[in-house]
Amino acid sequence: MLVALAALVAGATAAVAEGRVGDSLARNIAGAVDRFTPGPAAPAVPEILTTSPRPGPAAGPREPATAEVSTGRLENVTLTGDDGPVPGAPSPDGRSWTTTAPLEFDTTYRWSGTWVVDEETRRPLAEDAFTTVDPEETLEPTVNIRDGAEVGVGAPVAVSFAANLSDEAKAAVERELSVETSTPVEGAWAWLPDDADGSRVHYRPKSYWPSGTEVRVHGALRGLDLGEAGWVTEDVDRSFAIGTSRIVKADTQSHQIAVVENGQEIARYDASYGLDSDPNRVTRSGVHVVMNKAQKVLMTNEAYGYVDEPQFWAVRISNNGEYIHANPSSSYAQGNSNVSHGCINLSNRDAKEFFAMATFGDPVEVTGSSEPLTQRDGDYYDWAIPWDEWTTMSALPPVT
Repeated sequence: MLVALAALVAGATAAVAEGRVGDSLARNIAGAVDRFTPGPAAPAVPEILTTSPRPGPAAGPREPATAEVSTGRLENVTLTGDDGPVPGAPSPDGRSWTTTAPLEFDTTYRWSGTWVVDEETRRPLAEDAFTTVDPEETLEPTVNIRDGAEVGVGAPVAVSFAANLSDEAKAAVERELSVETSTPVEGAWAWLPDDADGSRVHYRPKSYWPSGTEVRVHGALRGLDLGEAGWVTEDVDRSFAIGTSRIVKADTQSHQIAVVENGQEIARYDASYGLDSDPNRVTRSGVHVVMNKAQKVLMTNEAYGYVDEPQFWAVRISNNGEYIHANPSSSYAQGNSNVSHGCINLSNRDAKEFFAMATFGDPVEVTGSSEPLTQRDGDYYDWAIPWDEWTTMSALPPVT
């Protein structure tokens, strides 16, 4: 009080000099009283516990499940489904808990745990049971490259769905897809027509993959609702490596093929290509890729009079029946003329040697023929599409 009175006297003295003794004294007294009067208590924090999803309509499995309190903390929270508890983690302040793994389809989940409101008040969590959807239609994406594979520098990545996806569904899929590379690579996704098998999106770089690149393709697709096409049941996750740069130079007019590894020609073979005078037989010009290979293939073309004819050391380069394979019956033409039904014919020895080195994704650059490679020739005509056109085939709007 002595300190307060001294302050009042000092204030009054100053006020006398300015002729405002009454006003100043009143203000100083009011201020002193305010300083010694307790302020209003802070409003109490409402005690609220929320869980999500809520009981009621079935939830999607991609939706994270959370429990949260407005005050206090949560202890020993568990969300249990039909197959056991779901992984989850608390927030740093302990006021919330969230699942860290996707939920299952067609499953009932229940909460358990304790809400510590304060040191004297502990409340159990209500079960708040909820269910997840049981979809009538489901889709499992397939990927053309196996996990851990080593592929050629021309290998496209293809993610396929056995259903026709709407534009909205394609965009939803593409938003979840990503490609990570160990070295910078410019590439893009494009949706290719696939009337027979459903819908498929391909990824390719602007130019061939750099040899030695490590690639990971990831898509958190599980639980994605694609409308009439159904719900996706699996994620996409593939890691693979780009192997040796091996490019096949196939000039129909030279009647040879050359194999170039890392910029150096390592092999050259006499060959016979498709008959130039017949558009149905001519080998298509354009960048093919090695698709698969088999030591023996039964080939059929009833229009040209052969059914289940065995051919050996066959390396497939398109879906329209084009292979690089052994064919002793055309040995007279190999190296000097084109007489095949579209395949690239080699001798037994040369075909076996080429077969041993060919890898999925190796580019086969065919030049010199009268017919171009197009989408009519099957799944892997990616390199026949100019880059400027390729980048317009995404389901997402262009980045501005």
